[in-house]
This record gives sequence, C-alpha cells and structure tokens, in this order.
Amino acid sequence: MFEEHSQPINATGVKACIIVSSYHSEITNELAKAARACFIEAGGNEDDCHLVPAPGAWELPLIAQEAARNLKVDVVITLGCILTGETTHDKVIAHAISSGLMNVSLNEGKPVSMGILTCQTIEQAQARSGGDKGNKGEEAMYAALASHETMRSMRSS
Repeated sequence: MFEEHSQPINATGVKACIIVSSYHSEITNELAKAARACFIEAGGNEDDCHLVPAPGAWELPLIAQEAARNLKVDVVITLGCILTGETTHDKVIAHAISSGLMNVSLNEGKPVSMGILTCQTIEQAQARSGGDKGNKGEEAMYAALASHETMRSMRSS
C-alpha cells in the first residue's frame, strides 16, 4: 500500500484520533476503516487510535480542536462527506470546515488532516471511499502521519 507514497511512514508510538462524521455513514465508515488500517499497517498500536463520532461535517473543526487540546494525541484525522445539493450550501460548508481545521492545526501545532469528500454524487463518494478512486481515509491518515514524522525530525535537528 505505501509504495504509492513518496515518504515511508512509521506510526510506532504515535497516538491518533480519527473523528468521523455520522452523516453519510455508509461512506464515512469506509473512510474510517481505511484510515485505521493505514495507522496499524504503519506500525501504530490499535489502542492508540481513537475513534470519535461527530454528528456531521460542520462539527468536525470544533471536535478536532477539543481532541487536539485535551486528548493526548499526536495527529487528528477528520473524515466526512459533503454532497452537492441544489444550492451552493456545500461550498459554504466545505470552505468553513477547511478554514476551521487549518486553524486548529496551526493553533495546536499538530497535524489535522482533512479527509472530507466533497462530491457531486453518492457514486463519486463511493469511488473515493474504497472504489476505483482509492480511499481518501487512508490518504488522510498517511498525510497526518507523514506530517508528524516531518515535524518530529525537524524538532530533533
């Protein structure tokens, strides 16, 4: 699985929090399974990978902030699915979430990965949650772990 990525990752000793939106759970549960599998395959301990539910994608930044501040975790992975509707509501939500998550990451000094699908159809979401487009949950975990590894190596230099 990791040969596709440019940097090998090692999750040994890393503590992770995966926050999963309950909305579109048929999609987000698949993202969470892949994120957790990526963590374990990279050497992470199952007990060090906490799964936290969120009611929807909108709540992800606030819950991510709480996790980054108050749980003893090194990385936070947020997973959700936003589908385009008849209005531009999806764009407003996605922009607010991405800004919120970036603020959490910068303010807390920890990688906060955004594994939130923004698709036009449920079929597109399925393709990105284990279908022919891969699994963005795995990619989100990989990005968080790789960022953590880079930050750790910079701090030890």
